[in-house]
Amino acid sequence: MQILSTDLHILTLYNRLPFRYGIATMTALPHLFLRVLLEVDGQAQWGIAAESLAPKWFTKNPQSSFRQEIDDMLAVVGAACEHAQNAGEAATVFDLWERIYQQQQSWAVATPHPPLLWGFGVSLVERALIDAFCRAGELPFVQALRSNRLGIRLAAIHPELAEFAPADLLPQNPLAQVIVRHTVGLIDPLTDAEIDPADRQTDGLPHSLAANIDAYGLTHFKLKIGGDVAADRARLARIAHLLDERAIDYAFTLDGNEQYRSVDDFRALWEGLISDPRLAAFLQRLIFVEQPLHRDVALTAETGATLLAWTARPRLIIDESDATLEGARIALASGYVGTSHKNCKGVFKGIANACLIRHRQLTDPARPYILSCEDLSNVGPVALLQDLAVVASLGIGHAERNGHHYFAGLSALPDDLQAEMLASHGDLYRPHRAPRGEDFPSLAIRAGRVNVASVTSAPFGLALALNPTRFPPAAEWRFESLGLSG
Repeated sequence: MQILSTDLHILTLYNRLPFRYGIATMTALPHLFLRVLLEVDGQAQWGIAAESLAPKWFTKNPQSSFRQEIDDMLAVVGAACEHAQNAGEAATVFDLWERIYQQQQSWAVATPHPPLLWGFGVSLVERALIDAFCRAGELPFVQALRSNRLGIRLAAIHPELAEFAPADLLPQNPLAQVIVRHTVGLIDPLTDAEIDPADRQTDGLPHSLAANIDAYGLTHFKLKIGGDVAADRARLARIAHLLDERAIDYAFTLDGNEQYRSVDDFRALWEGLISDPRLAAFLQRLIFVEQPLHRDVALTAETGATLLAWTARPRLIIDESDATLEGARIALASGYVGTSHKNCKGVFKGIANACLIRHRQLTDPARPYILSCEDLSNVGPVALLQDLAVVASLGIGHAERNGHHYFAGLSALPDDLQAEMLASHGDLYRPHRAPRGEDFPSLAIRAGRVNVASVTSAPFGLALALNPTRFPPAAEWRFESLGLSG
């Protein structure tokens, strides 16, 4: 097989609600579609991938402008596309991905792009490549994974897995449902009474945390913390009271968003939280704390030694620090209990990390090991479904989902594509009747879960063959369409 060509197209998306995470507040962004034309045994097949170009997440650089961030994201994707077209023939999808990854890694050495960013470019090509291969072979992703038609060599990522194939360590069958872990951003209102009349939504979708719980039957939550001990304690106490009032059996994670530059700084926050009697019962429901430490210090030897010496530390996982193929191994040796999966960090890396976690669970059952799934404002028609296909295949029971909350379903898509999505994925989406008559498909969350049967039976998440040329070519897209400054 070999990649014959690639193309890029962009759809501009506007938030229904602003989303603040860490140092960024997102109100609009470009949504990028990437296609590859893959030749498999002499037959050409298109494959597709997509991702929203979210500001600041890949770099956490407070100095760069949003315009520069988008330019950099497009640059790494463009480089990966060039490397893909120059990669030549390979025997398997994994071999082709590995060649593209290595070429991108060598290219990135002479650039200022950090691994999380340049790896993102590879991940988009990787996803489109997997989609094309599954379509060419008329087999769903989970089957390609379990049969290892993808040619995955786990030892190429984690040497301790040399004796294993993915099917040895992954679930036999994909999940039928995934629990939605609802994001509560730093500026999200907790109740409808907190919403300024000028900010009230007219699309008929829930806005406040309380309204989302009531509308979707939510039981799992991801709570952003901002780094101010007093403010975080007060906000978490209010959330705890709200959840307890509803008498639901809930669980939650905390997201530090790299706010802390040392273990001591994060420890001060943690000890401030556990010393608050209002939070005693609440914190018993904590699953883990995600990436509290900045990526510059999270995996250093000094941090590892300090974490391991802190025997009363909470369960910590990495996310942004999972930027290289060895990141998960380093984290486990440094006192973390696991990592997160995001397709934008790499599908094959995520599969290998899932196998690593499972292998450690089997060989070291006394220690907790966690593989989570976190969201990057994933939305349909492609990115969300491919992400869920991997989540279900790896057996990750709950996943942070936030794209449906900060964007109005599939309302940005043309009417005919909305109808096709409902026809092909009527278990994942449902028709939403907006008060003003602007109906659109929205994510079908029932009892806090989404059904993913149509996703896992599709080639790679998406059942229909979407042609993104109906959207503007990336070369013609303009930053000004976002309506933002700088």
